Amino acid sequence: MIKTIQCISPIDGSVYAERPVAAFDDASGIVDAARDAQRVWATRPLAERIELVRAGVARIGEMNDEIVPELAWMMGRPIRYGGEFGGVNERASHMAGIAEEALKPIIVEDSNNFERRIMREPHGVVFVVAPWNYPYMTAINTVAPALIAGNSVILKHATQTLLAGERMVRAFIEAGLPEGLFANLFLDHQTTEDLIAAKKFDFINFTGSVGGGRAMERAAAGTFTGIGLELGGKDPGYVMDDADLDAAVDTLIDGAMFNSGQCCCGIERIYVCAELYDEFVEKAVAIVSKYVLGNPLEKPTTLGPMANIRFAAEVRAQTAEALADGAAPMLDIALFPADDGGAYLAPQILTNVTHKMRVMRDESFGPVVGIMKVSSDEEAIALMNDSDFGLTASLWTKDPARAAQIGGKIETGTIFMNRADYLDPGLCWTGRKDTGRGGALSVIGFQNLTRPKSYHLKKA
Repeated sequence: MIKTIQCISPIDGSVYAERPVAAFDDASGIVDAARDAQRVWATRPLAERIELVRAGVARIGEMNDEIVPELAWMMGRPIRYGGEFGGVNERASHMAGIAEEALKPIIVEDSNNFERRIMREPHGVVFVVAPWNYPYMTAINTVAPALIAGNSVILKHATQTLLAGERMVRAFIEAGLPEGLFANLFLDHQTTEDLIAAKKFDFINFTGSVGGGRAMERAAAGTFTGIGLELGGKDPGYVMDDADLDAAVDTLIDGAMFNSGQCCCGIERIYVCAELYDEFVEKAVAIVSKYVLGNPLEKPTTLGPMANIRFAAEVRAQTAEALADGAAPMLDIALFPADDGGAYLAPQILTNVTHKMRVMRDESFGPVVGIMKVSSDEEAIALMNDSDFGLTASLWTKDPARAAQIGGKIETGTIFMNRADYLDPGLCWTGRKDTGRGGALSVIGFQNLTRPKSYHLKKA
């Protein structure tokens, strides 16, 4: 009997898509073909590789009218937000634009006696394991620069967004990318681990859970395969006494609730100075009270279902535990009649929270946020660092020097001032602690997707 994987739609619980799982030998053959294609691809001029990657991205854009409702069916994001192509294009275009400079040789000496230089060479076959929450944007972070740098790419997408990888590869092939160079595989966990253990890949980029990251490291143990990991997050926001309050509330609450809270760098905990605390909470409640929870295929909907019932169950569990321990709910669930106890989950703002509660420590990845009052920068810094995760932190102040000083004390990968929940392709996307290791995008992203080779040429 052929094993299959299914995407269960959060809209109505139906099976939206189903695909057969590749057996090890079949998957191995596809990876081998990608390796053969990569050897030829790496010899093509950089300008040609860039042009074809740009064309592939443009083809994704041409599919956007199909992609937007497809995403709604697969993971619940409302169609009113128009998909992910803006971010996909921004990231891929930036990496294409810096490729020549990022990949150029480092010339140490070019004299009559010696030529000494460091070159960047592609790893070979890059394995991208992408998550469901932003299936195109998270994948393009690695796919575009990996291909530009001369690698081939094998893409494995999350079950919840089963069709995204298939569509992405089709777009690139239709745009003219050589057959076999970029391939999508439907894999179960065991076959994935077996392929990694068999050293079928030269570099792995994984975005997902902490548990998934540990499984990747275990599978690769002893193979010396390079791994980049972006795992969990519990990103904080800190509102200082000189902040633009309205901007802070609008941005941080949107960062906490957009995509039903299912954002890698979404805001999951907020610390507000005592002077602004009450007004911040009042304004935050007013914003969220106007949200419309419902079917993501309907234009009035601003908050769709969570991608899976089990994800919603974890958020409900964290919230219920916090309430039992004394947290105060600021929103009446009756405002959101579409909450069905399943994937459709009403948003919630919690006050009177502490770091003894899981909702302030564990990744929630849903439409719930805790807000705490703080009395000083030192208290805020200690609370922001009281986490197993470190992806981003959002600081709200009119003083860049103050933000930089506080940012230097926060254990995280990115510091935002007066912004949140954004990925800047010109900067390295990286994390600390259980959030993972490595770095995507920017010049550093190209460095991680290539390896250095040194040339020491004695002329006389």
